Amino acid sequence: MSTLICGSIAYDNIMVFQDHFKNHILPEKIHVLNVAFLVPEMRREFGGCAGNIAYNLQMIGGDPLMMATVGDDYQPYAARMDKLNLVQTHIRHVNDTFTAQAFITTDLDDNQITAFHPGAMNFSHQNSVSDATNVDLGIVAPDGRDGMVQHAREFHEAGIPFLFDPGQGLPMFNGEELLDFITKADYVAVNDYEAQLLQDRTGRTLEALANETKALIVTKGAQGSDIYVHGKKLEIPCVKPKEVIDPTGCGDAYRAGLLYGIVHNMDWQITGQLGSLMGALKIAQRGGQNHQSSRDEIDQFYFDNFGSRIF
Repeated sequence: MSTLICGSIAYDNIMVFQDHFKNHILPEKIHVLNVAFLVPEMRREFGGCAGNIAYNLQMIGGDPLMMATVGDDYQPYAARMDKLNLVQTHIRHVNDTFTAQAFITTDLDDNQITAFHPGAMNFSHQNSVSDATNVDLGIVAPDGRDGMVQHAREFHEAGIPFLFDPGQGLPMFNGEELLDFITKADYVAVNDYEAQLLQDRTGRTLEALANETKALIVTKGAQGSDIYVHGKKLEIPCVKPKEVIDPTGCGDAYRAGLLYGIVHNMDWQITGQLGSLMGALKIAQRGGQNHQSSRDEIDQFYFDNFGSRIF
């Protein structure tokens, strides 16, 4: 049985400006801003929530099935998927569009200027959960607005348990819409910033929101994560990474650990610890899909941190 991952496939184009933005932006001229930054260093990373989660879930030993929309420039990503033996059955090509992509310029202070083009992601509603078979768990991750609404409804109507992961898509929805997602979902995962926004939009505390679902997970970066389940709050420690290089995609890696734990009926403490460990493995490499570990290595890393085996 597969885990259906509804979310984005995207390219991340990352450029480094070898100076400081503040030296080239005049505060008194901000209303007529017209600047150009020379960026001799550039790299393109494979990303998007669906791609990142699937990459990590397969690494653990799960069975990911991606559902996403892509554009005319998808071929390099498709070749990578083939190389990784990731199933592309439900990745839909939308003609005359670009695959979603971010253009990120970073200066020497790690300030960022980002532009995001959703492209084919806006057509995610053209995919239907009913097109996939042998699915025992799903996730609605950041994607096109209409697609997220539709896929949550389809999971719910089909009786397929799913994790709602609004991520950077959360601001697209008002409080009533977010409550509708939460009551349909079996599990909800947000980071600490999103958790505050979720409370502000819905007018409810995390404890109250957790009562609407089987488990509410809040990731807090270096402070670990909290899992609200069965009327309790489990505090999951942060796993110390070998290096801290790039946090991009750490949340997706954590969610892969959650999905694996749920499918394999692990208790929530172990599930959260696996998620934390996956985030630590990811943060030691640049990009969302460049870290590599075998199941044996993951098992040993888990033993080193928690004193027991995960597999």
